Amino acid sequence: MSVLVFTENWDGKFKKFSFELLSYASEAAKMMGAPVITLSIGKVDETELRTLGNYGAQKIIHIDNELLAIMDGQAYASIISEIVVTEKASLILMADNNTGKAVAPRLSVRLKAGLASGVSKLPLNTDPFTVYKKTYSGNAFAHMVIKSEVKIITLAHNSFDPITTDNNATIVKTNVNVDSTLVRTKVKDTIKQSGKILLADADIVVSGGRGMKSPDNWPPLIELADALGAATACSRPVSDEGWRPHEEHTEQTGKIIAPNLYIAVGISGATQHLAGISSSKYIVAINTDKDAPIFEAAQYGIIGDAMKILPKLVTALKNR
Repeated sequence: MSVLVFTENWDGKFKKFSFELLSYASEAAKMMGAPVITLSIGKVDETELRTLGNYGAQKIIHIDNELLAIMDGQAYASIISEIVVTEKASLILMADNNTGKAVAPRLSVRLKAGLASGVSKLPLNTDPFTVYKKTYSGNAFAHMVIKSEVKIITLAHNSFDPITTDNNATIVKTNVNVDSTLVRTKVKDTIKQSGKILLADADIVVSGGRGMKSPDNWPPLIELADALGAATACSRPVSDEGWRPHEEHTEQTGKIIAPNLYIAVGISGATQHLAGISSSKYIVAINTDKDAPIFEAAQYGIIGDAMKILPKLVTALKNR
């Protein structure tokens, strides 16, 4: 019996979320009395792989195959299921991101394994295996019991702090036979955004809504984001109006994010929007309407005109 963690890499580098996953797996493995095995697919050098050992990995399986250079849900599910069987894994951990959402359900079907997605805390119990997750767009919580022999969990972003260890992991480089008929994903072109902090990577996000009144009023919000080293975002009505680009749209129908700090400026806090940002550690709301729903979700709130408040915040930050 073991705990298997699939750690995704980005251009050969692991991000903080990979370390969150491993730290969660390490603590869950202690509850189960099982070792932690990590699977990495793609071109990653040995020095980078060894960083996984600093967060609980005891064994690192590295697969580098040209057919797997591009993430393909079917191909990855096939390979991971083979490793699960070989390593006798009873718990599989993945990120609750686009990759996890593409691979975990396929893996669940292949292994006849129960799947709990978007889990945000350690298991409440291992017998029966009970996990904790948000439900109803973050408005409620559920205790889910997974009864299958093999269990799959996708971990919500920013829900578990990384824990460093002194573990010296063993790296095993493995060659696998990839069924080329399963690889159907092709990338025809790649356009990378530069000179801007991406929403998915940002620890701090400053977001504007219709309360900003006009696209001409955005400079103070951008200045605040720059002062904080933050990414900028917006609500759906703003992107629909063309005030801001659609890639900045955050909510249930846009990008679901989980930064450490989310500053909502002129956003009322519709259910769909809150569903997309409810995993943020801290929410600060700035709104003229004291009864706006966003204040119910926020830890801190400022009631007032954003056009007067934002310049003062920027000045205070610069002075500090």
